[in-house]
Amino acid sequence: MAWMGKAGARRRRSNEVLERPQYGWIWKPLLTLLGLYLVVTVGLGIWWSQAPAPFDVEQATLERRGEAALEPAARGAVTTATLAATVATLLDKPGGYLRNDIAPPGLWLDNMPHWELGVLNQARDLARALPGMTAGSPDALEVASERLMGDDRDWFYPSTEQRLEEAVEALDAYLATLGEPDPAGLVAGLGLAAWLAGVAERLDDLGLRLSASVGQRGALRGLDVDADALPPRTPWHRVDDIFFEARGTGWGLLHLLEGVHRDQADVLAEAGADAAWERLIAELAMTQRRLWSPLVLNGSGFGPFANHSLVMAHHVIRARDAASALAERLEALPSPPAAPDEAPPAPVEPPVVEVEQSDDADVAPPPEALAEPDAAPEALADEVAEEAATTE
Repeated sequence: MAWMGKAGARRRRSNEVLERPQYGWIWKPLLTLLGLYLVVTVGLGIWWSQAPAPFDVEQATLERRGEAALEPAARGAVTTATLAATVATLLDKPGGYLRNDIAPPGLWLDNMPHWELGVLNQARDLARALPGMTAGSPDALEVASERLMGDDRDWFYPSTEQRLEEAVEALDAYLATLGEPDPAGLVAGLGLAAWLAGVAERLDDLGLRLSASVGQRGALRGLDVDADALPPRTPWHRVDDIFFEARGTGWGLLHLLEGVHRDQADVLAEAGADAAWERLIAELAMTQRRLWSPLVLNGSGFGPFANHSLVMAHHVIRARDAASALAERLEALPSPPAAPDEAPPAPVEPPVVEVEQSDDADVAPPPEALAEPDAAPEALADEVAEEAATTE
């Protein structure tokens, strides 16, 4: 009878399993999938956080002009192509544009979105200044500037990516016109000082925010920083954001300065600003050195940890001084000639005054030879001689 009891117990257990199934096994594949997802997203986040490699501005100009590159272009072709390539880099780099992402891994990242902000701000400043550097105000440049000024975190239609693509298309359209007859290219030196002054202001603001992360104000004495003008101290979780914004600013400005130099080399040589320009490039290049630490450190003095923000502020402030000096030197140059499409002012004609002849005036009649056009020249000479003798 014992075996019958065991059989009945097995049947009861089978019925209980069928009526109340156990789903504990399903968590294992779910946890495995979740672990794989985390590994993939972390790997993508590390890859997407790498800054893109610098590009050659001349090669970018040839690629963007296409077949038209075989023909010469007006002044401003390299500047426009460099600006378009810089904006396109934000879209084509690994991960694309991340600043407006609402899903992992872009949602978790903060270093690369702030790097993108630094590049975008420099592109906005140059796009805003380009219409003032040309002979006229081309509509394509106005469209590009308007598209770049949109919200950099829009993810819904029209998203930031769509506006950036429209800005690149507008810049390419303007670039195509520079190879046509009578193009509206850049005027030598026009608006260059104003753009550099804006660059200096942007770098000054960035240098102040970098310096605000330094706890000891005495460490800022050698940086020519006004301690009273500093914003409140940067929170610890925001230090790396400002640091990578400065790196993005340096990356974008390096390329834009190189493009402007190719188009305005004669102006810079006339102003004797080549050495100052190279000094500005050198300071910005120092902001792109490799960061060996996995974290942005905010140490002090000669302690075990470095202060990356303080080092970055040093180079940014020196770049600010160089840009400000360049703007002042270029401002001292004589104004460029008027644009060729501006018509010279029309000459002012003197007013016509009607003169009334009085009937009582004693007017001598004209000589007979003048009264009669068909008279011979000899007769006219005789009459003139007779009048001269009478006068004597």
